[in-house]
Amino acid sequence: MKKSDFSFELPEELIAQTPIGRRDASRLLVLDKNTGKISHSHFYNLPDYLVEGDCLVLNDSRVLPARLIGTRKTGGAVEVVLLRDLGGGDWECLTRPGKKTRPGAELVFGDGQLRARVSQVTSGGNRVIHFEFEGIFLEILERLGKMPLPPYIKKELQDRERYQTVYSKEPGSAAAPTAGLHFTHELLEKVRSKGVKICYVTLHVGLGTFRPVKTEMIEEHEMHSEFCIVPEDTAHAVNETKQKGGRIIAVGTTSCRTLESFASPEGRLTPGSGWTDIFIYPGYTFKCIDALITNFHLPESTLIMLVSALVGRENILHAYEVAVTERYRFFSFGDAMLIK
Repeated sequence: MKKSDFSFELPEELIAQTPIGRRDASRLLVLDKNTGKISHSHFYNLPDYLVEGDCLVLNDSRVLPARLIGTRKTGGAVEVVLLRDLGGGDWECLTRPGKKTRPGAELVFGDGQLRARVSQVTSGGNRVIHFEFEGIFLEILERLGKMPLPPYIKKELQDRERYQTVYSKEPGSAAAPTAGLHFTHELLEKVRSKGVKICYVTLHVGLGTFRPVKTEMIEEHEMHSEFCIVPEDTAHAVNETKQKGGRIIAVGTTSCRTLESFASPEGRLTPGSGWTDIFIYPGYTFKCIDALITNFHLPESTLIMLVSALVGRENILHAYEVAVTERYRFFSFGDAMLIK
């Protein structure tokens, strides 16, 4: 299939720049994956579409305030975004300006609270940087770091917790699992009260999520790897739900990719942890999930390819055309879709 098969026209003003006032007040487009039928609702009505015996799987990864603004030893400004913890104080990072962050470059953040040296350039052009500090690194990041918002969001975020899900607890993501941003604690309680199981996986989202597909034939695209965890109690809950005929509803493409990566061909979920680079596009046979809650994605992205695999490319492109006509808000701070 071609990348251009997943293109659509999106007016720039529909790209949400700020979170909506109330998390669960976002709109919800409901798409039947069997008939292609579309209906419109709001996210706070989600429990109406769930039934006793369903199982909702959420990604509990927490976004690191991984964007650091500092200076080089020469006095020039530098921006560093942490991508992956390599251990021992070493991180794979994006840097700007790249030409000024060659191996050996020394960097300072927060009046010396955090110091760093560039040790190497990766094959993909990222930097490996060694950080030196006193105390706990994550606490220093909380003080000095900013949220690494996606490139299509131009406005500064006033409340950094709005780029976290209310259930986030495992630090490690460079971007939010945005389908979960619509949930409140009260809504989760309403879901539970319907007899729906709620369980969690962890997938630490990398900035590769926003990396464009550069090959015209999508089968030639190489996915970035992301670290994920399936706890034992989640595997048990999912397997029990499937055994009893209930639906597995993934909240977000990250939860979906985690479940599909750890499921057997028969759909049985195995607990564990590891890296996944699974690429889901039309033609893929889903092993574990039955339904998906997701946001509206970029044209020609791996994410729109994933949702197309679940409901069909034509159905998704039609749903997106309807969403544009109905003025839905797109991308990270935008509205949601339930594919059931």
